[in-house]
Amino acid sequence: MAHQPPALHVFKRRRQHEPVAWASRPSPSSAMSLVKALLGLTRVIAVCEKPQVLQRRNASNIARRIEMLASLFEEIRDLRRPLPPSVLLSFQELYSILSRAKLLLDDCREASYFCLLMEQESVAQQFQDLTQSMAVILQALPLELLDLQVEVKEQIHLVLAQVRKAKLYLDPGEIQLREEAKALLAKVENKKPLEILHLRKLFTRLQLLNIRDCETEMQRLEELRSEQYRSTQVVEKLTSFSCFVRYGKCVLYGIAEAAKFDVAADDAAARLQNSATTSSRNSSASEEVSTSGSDAADPAAAIAINPPEDFLCPINLEIMRDPVIVATGQTYERVAIARWLEGGHDTCPKSGQKLPHLRLIPNYALKNLITQWCLENNVPSFEKSDKKSTRRNEESLATNTVALEATKLTASFLTEMLLPSKSPETQNQAAYELRLLAKCGMDNRVCIANAGAIPLLVPLLLSKDPKTQENAVTALLNLSICESLKIPIMEARACEAIIEVLKSGGTMQARENAAATLFSLATVDDLKIVIGSKPDAIPALVKLLREGTSTRGKRDAATALYNLAVYQGNRASLVDTGAVPVLVSLLSDEEAAMPDDALALLTLIAGTPEGMTAIFQIPGAIPNLVRFLSHGSSRGKEHAIVVLLALCRTGGEPIVKSLLKDSNAFPSIYHLFTTGSTPRAKQKAGSLLKLLLKAAAAVAAAH
Repeated sequence: MAHQPPALHVFKRRRQHEPVAWASRPSPSSAMSLVKALLGLTRVIAVCEKPQVLQRRNASNIARRIEMLASLFEEIRDLRRPLPPSVLLSFQELYSILSRAKLLLDDCREASYFCLLMEQESVAQQFQDLTQSMAVILQALPLELLDLQVEVKEQIHLVLAQVRKAKLYLDPGEIQLREEAKALLAKVENKKPLEILHLRKLFTRLQLLNIRDCETEMQRLEELRSEQYRSTQVVEKLTSFSCFVRYGKCVLYGIAEAAKFDVAADDAAARLQNSATTSSRNSSASEEVSTSGSDAADPAAAIAINPPEDFLCPINLEIMRDPVIVATGQTYERVAIARWLEGGHDTCPKSGQKLPHLRLIPNYALKNLITQWCLENNVPSFEKSDKKSTRRNEESLATNTVALEATKLTASFLTEMLLPSKSPETQNQAAYELRLLAKCGMDNRVCIANAGAIPLLVPLLLSKDPKTQENAVTALLNLSICESLKIPIMEARACEAIIEVLKSGGTMQARENAAATLFSLATVDDLKIVIGSKPDAIPALVKLLREGTSTRGKRDAATALYNLAVYQGNRASLVDTGAVPVLVSLLSDEEAAMPDDALALLTLIAGTPEGMTAIFQIPGAIPNLVRFLSHGSSRGKEHAIVVLLALCRTGGEPIVKSLLKDSNAFPSIYHLFTTGSTPRAKQKAGSLLKLLLKAAAAVAAAH
């Protein structure tokens, strides 16, 4: 028996709570309301938009036959007579069938064209099953018990005759089109050249006529791919289709239509694909949820809602499906942090702190919040996901030849469009498409790098066009998430250009993403030294920290500075460039996460003589730190006690005396020592208590 490939299940699963906008199920006890509901449903089906690309004949046939039933329900409504129980029962079943028919019509209109094409037998069978169900109900309907006009009875008999004779119908043209699509996919898989004429013919017949159509198709494929019940084989097929459509979009429309799209447009809108959260989505957090115009959106970023920053993994910038906590208290997506650890790292990607252990603790509270947010905002939810299904979705490209080869073709084509010989508009659009492509998946990033895009993106950082500059820096940001690409980016002499964007980028988002790129690159220890040695790097980050117009941008700058300050040789530069007053001022920032980020950076600076002096000289700095011991977050309290202890150890008697004079200091430190939210906070509080008690005893003895 021949092996059958797994069914794609081309329609999205509907949630049980999802409302049906076009009708509500009538009460079975109300005969007249049932008749009116049936009449309304037949009219809705008669006027609803039908599928225009695939399954047109099947959709037209069932809609026409249902419309012919309207005269029956109109006649019964006008008669206003009680319905016999057998008729009522038949009508209830008929309502169920018509409801399913309406859903099937909607699904065919809104489904992925590639999936409909590949699964046309399955979809046609659904139409046939509904038609046969109608035949059974109409055959059993006791028309003799109803006082109907002859014309109405004849109409019903005509419908019955049609549905009884109906056969499964497969459109020969659609079958041929599927073979042509399979042939093109096979060419991609076998690394054979594609003829653009054949590609255009396929896209035209599928009504993928422009960027908008292709983006919609990719979004539909992504929604299907994200559903957790799908097998690995099905996910790979859907990924293949999506990568193939992306290639076709770029080759046929992405560059040719560049002038039609304002890549600047839509920073506020839109999805989902190195950040600093426990959440600064340092990297393309800002970015990628930005699309270049409503017509051209990343399928993963197509959701026109910005998710809360804490819901995004700092490593892969995606909404977390399986959030886990590492030893430092930071939360990451399980697959992303597992890859980081498997790569031989023993530090926290965000904070740079060495991990005392590598255990990953599920963050169920955050997972529940993410699931609830997804439900409330109609975002594809990840409830009931497990490690296997999550890893399956993220790794499907690596094991999928068609998807991988299509991505290589896309990356090569877009890289060619970056060449200096191309027009500025073409380079801009190519940089934007690479920005989107680099957002999702390590394999995409590697394909882009292997195509030679990195050296061609670097000159665009100095472009006079603000959006070209922004697209180029954000593409490099997304590429830098891949550990193996950090050194190649630096070797392409991108660092100086990135710093130039950070200093005077044409848009604030470009400056913020430049800061995020430096953070990403500085996760490599050797690069902390290289970046910190650039004269303008730290001053430009401090300037963004001071002048940034968004919390995300400030957090990007703070986290980049933190990563650089992990190398002790960079700390004096932070003090010299005026970072300390800015950080202290941020302790009063109303955004909850900003003071914690500022305190984290102060923990590194306070241990140096220069940093201690700079902090101590700021009026109110010590009382502000003491206040955090009682009113800060768990993370803030820990950082505040670390800073105070470092100040006392570095600054000695003057700082100790200032703490002893603060009436809130001793109670706050003691409370943290006895009820500290973290072991480290309790330990540091105990050490500071001993130091203060010793100093107090010395003062008492002196008197």
